[in-house]
Amino acid sequence: MDRTTFVIATAITLLLSFAMGWFAHWILHRFSRQSGGTDLAEMDRLAQSLHEAEEVRDQAVIYLEQREGELLNQISQTEAELRAAMDGLRDARQEAEEMRAYIERMHANG
Repeated sequence: MDRTTFVIATAITLLLSFAMGWFAHWILHRFSRQSGGTDLAEMDRLAQSLHEAEEVRDQAVIYLEQREGELLNQISQTEAELRAAMDGLRDARQEAEEMRAYIERMHANG
């Protein structure tokens, strides 16, 4: 076998190997695309589930923000009521001290 025949035989072998590899790839791609339809359906179902989960999460966030606002409002009202009660208690104590002092003065004078 001379050099030219060897090069031509190697080129033909490489070309046939490339053609068989490309054909095998094409066949596998063709069959995998057939089963890929179920994969696409699964991906669509997962995407829909993800979308629904995101909507539920957004609704939960909105609910929590509203609830937080309500609770903060209740806290501020309770704190205002507490301040008013403390002011009333302070006034009542002061008035009780004044009454005690008045009674002690009356007993001392009488």
